[in-house]
Amino acid sequence: MLLIPLLTASVLFILALIYLRLLHILPGLARHPPQPRIRGKPTRLLIILGSGGHTAEMLSLLSSLDPKTYTHRTYIVSSGDSFSAHKAVAFERSLEQNSLSITASKDPDKPIWNRIEPGTTYDIYFVPRARKIHQSIFTTPISAFQCLWACFPILRSPHWSPILGSSPDSKLIHDPGTMAEEDVRRTPVPGSMDTYPDLILANGPATAVLVIIASLILKFFAFKGTDGKMRTIYVESWARVKRLSLSGRILATAGMVNRMIVQWEGLAGDGQPGGAEFKGVLVR
Repeated sequence: MLLIPLLTASVLFILALIYLRLLHILPGLARHPPQPRIRGKPTRLLIILGSGGHTAEMLSLLSSLDPKTYTHRTYIVSSGDSFSAHKAVAFERSLEQNSLSITASKDPDKPIWNRIEPGTTYDIYFVPRARKIHQSIFTTPISAFQCLWACFPILRSPHWSPILGSSPDSKLIHDPGTMAEEDVRRTPVPGSMDTYPDLILANGPATAVLVIIASLILKFFAFKGTDGKMRTIYVESWARVKRLSLSGRILATAGMVNRMIVQWEGLAGDGQPGGAEFKGVLVR
């Protein structure tokens, strides 16, 4: 007769522990502010690209990015979306050219290979699509799980830097599909044992929800090195005027992001505790 009460008590105890752990890790529910980042430390930025408009908006948001602050950029792209991958490569080359131009104007006699900021690199990862167009609702959980599973090794992957003397155009593209993997000689960035992204930036694709869920799972189980890492900023699409997107509503309702930013004043205050922040139109 004591078995049922003991099982009930055990289940309630486990649920209480899970609830307390979620209170600790969910940004929208956490009672403590995140630890400040140490200035000058190598910083890994993870950027989630959707197809078409999402990619264009994201790269517009990043137009003023300082590669000396975000020393390594990781791009996540859905499989088959070579358009977004090529856009990311073009964007990185524009950052590189801007950096070269600025440095050259300050020190025109400096050799070109030494004008590149050390440790500023990027890579591109392809993950399975969370849901294909017109995909059946019955098979969507399978593809979503495949996407989620592919996110874990990307979040945990070490970031790398070309060794001195290598080409400034060096990159690493991980793609099982249309784009071949290209690699160069590499050496770990100092402090790269802390492999998790410092910041995750998303703006709407379904893949973003799964990447953020994967980051929270790693935090939930307290994987080494996750403390203070993988903060999230979600910027709602400019096209969302009256209502948050489905991705935005999921992330906001569950309190899964540190900051939610909207581009229309009518959406300010929606979503997670504390409300979405209105910062004006951020895309150009």
